[in-house]
Amino acid sequence: MKISIITVCFNSEEFIRAAIESVISQTYSDIEYIIIDGGSTDNTLSIIDEYSDKIHQVISEPDRGIYDAMNKGIAMASGDIVATLNSDDLYAHSSVIERVADEFMKFETLDAIYGDLVYVEQVDTDKVVRFWKSASFQLGMFRKAWVPAHPTFFVRNEVYKKYNAFNLNYQIAADFELMYRLLEEKVITNSYLPEVLVKMRVGGTTNGSFSNIIEQNREILSVMKARDSNFSTVSWVFRKIFDRFLQYTKRP
Repeated sequence: MKISIITVCFNSEEFIRAAIESVISQTYSDIEYIIIDGGSTDNTLSIIDEYSDKIHQVISEPDRGIYDAMNKGIAMASGDIVATLNSDDLYAHSSVIERVADEFMKFETLDAIYGDLVYVEQVDTDKVVRFWKSASFQLGMFRKAWVPAHPTFFVRNEVYKKYNAFNLNYQIAADFELMYRLLEEKVITNSYLPEVLVKMRVGGTTNGSFSNIIEQNREILSVMKARDSNFSTVSWVFRKIFDRFLQYTKRP
């Protein structure tokens, strides 16, 4: 079973090396690694070139944002399973992909697997700031402010071919729309792997500024209001605040 991992980057010289090394150090051998660069002007491409024998495909060209770049990578992927790893994130340990592959091979009808995520400090990636503990999915959970951590979301390639990838009408919450569409609307088969799969550095696209957080939530609410007749904004906001509180107080 081949697993395609896509990393999207733009002027990511500070952290791209750690992301690459977290992929190429995986114990699972059948990995296709694809990097989509948005036309970096710093040292990103030079760093990527150091690992040219470990990276299967690299594209560097302007794009319409992170989700456009991810769509390019998904279109290129030849693996049975597809995942994305942001350029400032890293896998939690060297056996992550092996654990995911084992689950897919154990349950052959699964369309997707997701797990837990920790937010870590930018420099000290062993220092946990927040713990995103997920849960087994049931229909209707998205209206309760539940959503899987997208960097932990592994999906069969055939699912993307059937239902499409990211909707570029959303600038900062296309990952939410994708998972809502696949889990709540298309009802793909899925499984929760209850362990930390990804470390996400604080300060990324969606959590790096207050304005981005506001815009992300605005886009999420637009998805829910348009597509869930039982959705309550007030209930969602309170659940979101409570869930965020738990993320800061719990630890793996």
